[in-house]
Amino acid sequence: MKSLLQKIGAGGIAAVVAVALAVGVIGHRLIDTAEDTPAVPGEQDPLSELERQASAQPENAGAWQKLGFAYFELGRFEEAATAYRRATEADPDSAVLWSSLGEALAMASERDPMPGPAREAFRKAIQLDPKDPRARYFLAVEKDLAGDHKGAIADWVALLGETPPGAPWEADLKRTIEQVGKINSIDVSRQLAATETLRPKSVPAMAGIPGPTQDQLAAASKMRPSEQQDMAEGMVERLAARLEREPGNVEGWIMLMRSYQTLGREGDAGKALQSAVAANPQRRAEIEAAAETLGVS
Repeated sequence: MKSLLQKIGAGGIAAVVAVALAVGVIGHRLIDTAEDTPAVPGEQDPLSELERQASAQPENAGAWQKLGFAYFELGRFEEAATAYRRATEADPDSAVLWSSLGEALAMASERDPMPGPAREAFRKAIQLDPKDPRARYFLAVEKDLAGDHKGAIADWVALLGETPPGAPWEADLKRTIEQVGKINSIDVSRQLAATETLRPKSVPAMAGIPGPTQDQLAAASKMRPSEQQDMAEGMVERLAARLEREPGNVEGWIMLMRSYQTLGREGDAGKALQSAVAANPQRRAEIEAAAETLGVS
């Protein structure tokens, strides 16, 4: 984080929230993998498998999206940008893919915190979805970097005003507004107070879906890739079995969809979506919104 702050300068500290937005929009990983986990001869490590899947399915936007996310998590931003570029070529109408590309391009740039290609990607995302939170956030960062601190704060406050309590990026977004205001001697207290009265009261479907616990991450990091895969598959099967007994658990269905997507089981994710809607028709809009975020159809 310190190096990022040094790169973008005092007026651009807003970019530190980028990763939180990425997680909130794209979803959490089911399990973690350690870079120093030794590979067993003849076995594919998870990253290599994602690379193989993307190369084997060049028109599969989801495969390139997963690879881009994996590279991004490893701090390999140029490679993440390349993968997200391929994803946008396969699915040019996805705002999430364009904003992911913009973020990767911004993070890959060593000198310019908001290079032209990143700006273009964010603007494309906004054209496709004016509500895309990551694109809105970074376009406000652009204003902040250009010296329009009040304009940037106004845009972030507007984004906060549409952010339900508990969203993954809520705390960092508030902190960004407060810090940029403090650095530039702008009183943001009234704006923040006014925004609280306008914010939606419901928590977005994805916000309450937990990722793995620290114990699970620690255990997974010590496993061979095949053992990690078995662990993940076992967790997913147990969740699927529980949902057969508790079909009204909407949050569980969303977690199952996300888990299937993480494992590359897109067909099963689609079936989970159908089952979730069939069991909870009154919450169809919420379920379908979460599915769209995850890329499930």
